[in-house]
Amino acid sequence: MGYLVARWLLGSIFRLVWRAKVTGLEHIPAQGPVIIASNHLSFIDSVVIPLVVPRRVRFLAKAEYFEGTGVRGWVNRTFFTAVDAVPVNRDSQRNAMASLRLAMDVLAEGTAFGIYPEGTRSRDGRLYQGRTGVGWLALESGAPVVPVALIGTDQVQPIGARVPRPHPVRVSVGEPIDPAPWIAAVATSGGAGKARREITEAVMARIAAMSPQELAHAYNEPPAESEA
Repeated sequence: MGYLVARWLLGSIFRLVWRAKVTGLEHIPAQGPVIIASNHLSFIDSVVIPLVVPRRVRFLAKAEYFEGTGVRGWVNRTFFTAVDAVPVNRDSQRNAMASLRLAMDVLAEGTAFGIYPEGTRSRDGRLYQGRTGVGWLALESGAPVVPVALIGTDQVQPIGARVPRPHPVRVSVGEPIDPAPWIAAVATSGGAGKARREITEAVMARIAAMSPQELAHAYNEPPAESEA
Protein backbone atom coordinates (compact mmCIF):
# COMPACT_ATOMS: atom_id res chain seq x y z
CA MET A 1 0.00 0.00 0.00
CA GLY A 2 1.55 3.30 -1.09
CA TYR A 3 2.17 6.28 1.12
CA LEU A 4 -0.54 8.46 -0.48
CA VAL A 5 -3.15 5.70 -0.25
CA ALA A 6 -2.24 4.98 3.38
CA ARG A 7 -2.37 8.68 4.23
CA TRP A 8 -5.79 9.11 2.61
CA LEU A 9 -7.25 6.00 4.27
CA LEU A 10 -5.84 6.64 7.73
CA GLY A 11 -6.58 10.35 7.46
CA SER A 12 -10.25 9.68 6.70
CA ILE A 13 -10.55 7.38 9.71
CA PHE A 14 -8.68 9.86 11.90
CA ARG A 15 -10.92 12.80 11.01
CA LEU A 16 -14.05 10.73 11.53
CA VAL A 17 -13.15 9.10 14.85
CA TRP A 18 -10.89 11.61 16.60
CA ARG A 19 -12.36 14.86 15.26
CA ALA A 20 -8.99 16.61 15.13
CA LYS A 21 -8.86 20.39 15.36
CA VAL A 22 -5.70 21.69 13.73
CA THR A 23 -4.43 25.28 13.78
CA GLY A 24 -1.32 26.94 12.40
CA LEU A 25 -0.61 24.75 9.37
CA GLU A 26 0.35 27.89 7.46
CA HIS A 27 3.54 27.98 9.53
CA ILE A 28 4.91 24.84 7.86
CA PRO A 29 7.15 25.63 4.86
CA ALA A 30 5.74 24.19 1.63
CA GLN A 31 9.08 22.78 0.57
CA GLY A 32 12.64 22.21 1.69
CA PRO A 33 13.97 20.51 4.82
CA VAL A 34 12.10 21.24 8.04
CA ILE A 35 12.22 19.84 11.55
CA ILE A 36 8.84 19.17 13.18
CA ALA A 37 9.42 19.26 16.96
CA SER A 38 6.55 18.12 19.15
CA ASN A 39 5.66 17.26 22.70
CA HIS A 40 5.21 13.52 23.20
CA LEU A 41 2.21 12.03 25.01
CA SER A 42 1.40 8.79 23.21
CA PHE A 43 2.61 6.19 20.73
CA ILE A 44 -0.04 7.51 18.35
CA ASP A 45 1.69 10.92 18.14
CA SER A 46 3.83 9.59 15.29
CA VAL A 47 0.64 8.74 13.41
CA VAL A 48 -1.23 11.97 14.12
CA ILE A 49 1.49 14.37 12.93
CA PRO A 50 2.02 12.78 9.47
CA LEU A 51 -1.75 12.72 8.97
CA VAL A 52 -2.38 16.39 9.74
CA VAL A 53 0.76 18.01 8.33
CA PRO A 54 0.35 18.74 4.58
CA ARG A 55 3.80 17.32 3.84
CA ARG A 56 5.45 13.95 4.19
CA VAL A 57 6.89 13.76 7.71
CA ARG A 58 9.29 10.94 8.55
CA PHE A 59 9.90 9.63 12.05
CA LEU A 60 12.35 7.04 13.34
CA ALA A 61 10.83 3.64 14.16
CA LYS A 62 12.40 0.57 15.75
CA ALA A 63 13.73 -1.88 13.14
CA GLU A 64 11.79 -4.65 14.90
CA TYR A 65 8.58 -3.18 13.51
CA PHE A 66 9.82 -4.01 10.02
CA GLU A 67 11.11 -7.50 10.83
CA GLY A 68 8.27 -9.22 12.71
CA THR A 69 6.61 -12.44 11.60
CA GLY A 70 3.03 -13.67 11.61
CA VAL A 71 -0.06 -11.53 11.28
CA ARG A 72 1.05 -8.92 13.80
CA GLY A 73 4.45 -8.67 12.13
CA TRP A 74 2.80 -8.17 8.75
CA VAL A 75 0.50 -5.45 10.12
CA ASN A 76 3.39 -3.58 11.73
CA ARG A 77 5.62 -3.92 8.69
CA THR A 78 2.89 -2.80 6.29
CA PHE A 79 1.90 0.17 8.44
CA PHE A 80 5.38 1.55 9.15
CA THR A 81 6.43 1.04 5.55
CA ALA A 82 3.29 2.81 4.31
CA VAL A 83 3.86 5.87 6.53
CA ASP A 84 7.49 6.02 5.38
CA ALA A 85 9.05 5.57 8.82
CA VAL A 86 12.86 5.35 9.04
CA PRO A 87 14.05 2.02 10.53
CA VAL A 88 16.55 2.37 13.35
CA ASN A 89 18.17 -0.66 14.98
CA ARG A 90 18.38 -1.05 18.74
CA ASP A 91 22.07 -0.12 18.91
CA SER A 92 21.46 3.10 16.95
CA GLN A 93 18.40 3.86 19.05
CA ARG A 94 20.62 3.84 22.13
CA ASN A 95 23.26 5.87 20.31
CA ALA A 96 21.79 9.36 20.01
CA MET A 97 24.34 10.50 17.44
CA ALA A 98 23.59 7.56 15.12
CA SER A 99 19.90 8.46 15.23
CA LEU A 100 20.70 12.10 14.50
CA ARG A 101 22.74 11.05 11.48
CA LEU A 102 19.72 9.19 10.13
CA ALA A 103 17.67 12.35 10.68
CA MET A 104 20.27 14.38 8.77
CA ASP A 105 19.90 11.99 5.82
CA VAL A 106 16.16 12.69 5.77
CA LEU A 107 16.67 16.46 5.92
CA ALA A 108 19.33 16.29 3.20
CA GLU A 109 16.62 14.92 0.90
CA GLY A 110 14.57 18.08 1.49
CA THR A 111 12.02 16.19 3.56
CA ALA A 112 10.32 16.99 6.89
CA PHE A 113 11.66 15.09 9.90
CA GLY A 114 9.68 14.62 13.10
CA ILE A 115 11.41 14.66 16.49
CA TYR A 116 10.38 14.67 20.15
CA PRO A 117 12.86 16.88 22.06
CA GLU A 118 11.73 15.34 25.37
CA GLY A 119 13.24 12.08 24.15
CA THR A 120 10.47 9.75 25.28
CA ARG A 121 6.76 9.84 26.08
CA SER A 122 5.62 11.72 29.16
CA ARG A 123 4.25 9.12 31.57
CA ASP A 124 2.70 11.69 33.92
CA GLY A 125 1.39 14.23 31.40
CA ARG A 126 3.93 16.93 32.25
CA LEU A 127 6.09 18.69 29.66
CA TYR A 128 9.75 17.87 30.22
CA GLN A 129 12.90 19.76 29.28
CA GLY A 130 14.14 19.30 25.73
CA ARG A 131 17.34 17.49 24.91
CA THR A 132 19.68 19.30 22.56
CA GLY A 133 19.44 16.88 19.64
CA VAL A 134 16.89 19.18 18.01
CA GLY A 135 19.34 22.08 18.37
CA TRP A 136 22.14 20.00 16.86
CA LEU A 137 19.96 19.10 13.87
CA ALA A 138 18.99 22.72 13.31
CA LEU A 139 22.61 23.93 13.45
CA GLU A 140 23.95 21.19 11.22
CA SER A 141 21.18 21.25 8.60
CA GLY A 142 20.12 24.89 8.68
CA ALA A 143 16.52 23.68 8.58
CA PRO A 144 13.85 25.70 10.41
CA VAL A 145 12.25 24.10 13.46
CA VAL A 146 8.44 24.13 13.60
CA PRO A 147 7.09 23.61 17.15
CA VAL A 148 3.95 21.49 17.53
CA ALA A 149 1.74 20.90 20.58
CA LEU A 150 -0.44 17.80 20.68
CA ILE A 151 -3.39 17.75 23.07
CA GLY A 152 -5.54 14.71 23.79
CA THR A 153 -3.43 11.97 22.24
CA ASP A 154 -2.72 10.57 25.70
CA GLN A 155 -6.46 9.91 25.96
CA VAL A 156 -6.61 8.28 22.52
CA GLN A 157 -3.93 5.76 23.40
CA PRO A 158 -2.68 5.95 26.98
CA ILE A 159 0.64 4.30 27.79
CA GLY A 160 0.04 0.55 27.98
CA ALA A 161 -3.13 0.59 25.85
CA ARG A 162 -2.90 -1.52 22.68
CA VAL A 163 -5.99 -0.21 20.92
CA PRO A 164 -6.70 3.52 20.28
CA ARG A 165 -10.01 4.87 21.60
CA PRO A 166 -12.19 7.77 20.39
CA HIS A 167 -11.27 11.11 21.92
CA PRO A 168 -10.98 14.63 20.46
CA VAL A 169 -7.46 15.65 19.47
CA ARG A 170 -6.04 19.14 19.04
CA VAL A 171 -2.89 19.99 17.12
CA SER A 172 -1.36 23.47 17.37
CA VAL A 173 1.45 24.45 15.01
CA GLY A 174 3.63 27.40 15.98
CA GLU A 175 5.80 29.82 14.03
CA PRO A 176 9.07 28.30 12.81
CA ILE A 177 12.37 29.04 14.51
CA ASP A 178 15.11 29.97 12.04
CA PRO A 179 18.53 28.74 13.22
CA ALA A 180 20.38 31.21 10.95
CA PRO A 181 21.30 33.70 13.74
CA TRP A 182 22.80 30.91 15.85
CA ILE A 183 24.64 29.44 12.86
CA ALA A 184 26.17 32.85 12.14
CA ALA A 185 27.12 33.36 15.79
CA VAL A 186 28.83 29.96 15.98
CA ALA A 187 30.71 30.67 12.74
CA THR A 188 32.15 33.91 14.13
CA SER A 189 32.68 33.16 17.81
CA GLY A 190 32.09 29.45 18.42
CA GLY A 191 29.92 28.27 21.29
CA ALA A 192 28.06 25.49 19.45
CA GLY A 193 27.00 23.85 22.72
CA LYS A 194 25.43 27.07 23.96
CA ALA A 195 23.68 27.57 20.60
CA ARG A 196 22.23 24.04 20.68
CA ARG A 197 20.83 24.66 24.16
CA GLU A 198 19.38 28.07 23.24
CA ILE A 199 17.63 26.69 20.13
CA THR A 200 16.24 23.79 22.16
CA GLU A 201 14.95 26.10 24.88
CA ALA A 202 13.33 28.36 22.28
CA VAL A 203 11.56 25.34 20.75
CA MET A 204 10.33 24.07 24.12
CA ALA A 205 9.15 27.55 25.15
CA ARG A 206 6.94 27.75 22.06
CA ILE A 207 5.58 24.25 22.65
CA ALA A 208 4.84 25.17 26.28
CA ALA A 209 3.01 28.33 25.17
CA MET A 210 0.62 26.21 23.08
CA SER A 211 0.18 23.29 25.50
CA PRO A 212 -1.74 23.16 28.80
CA GLN A 213 0.83 20.75 30.25
CA GLU A 214 2.49 21.48 33.56
CA LEU A 215 6.23 22.07 33.21
CA ALA A 216 8.38 19.39 34.82
CA HIS A 217 11.66 21.40 34.96
CA ALA A 218 13.58 18.14 34.56
CA TYR A 219 14.57 15.65 31.89
CA ASN A 220 12.27 12.77 31.11
CA GLU A 221 14.15 9.52 31.71
CA PRO A 222 12.89 6.46 29.82
CA PRO A 223 11.59 3.56 31.94
CA ALA A 224 13.62 0.40 32.35
CA GLU A 225 13.03 -2.10 29.54
CA SER A 226 11.13 -4.36 31.94
CA GLU A 227 8.66 -1.51 32.56
CA ALA A 228 8.39 -0.19 28.98
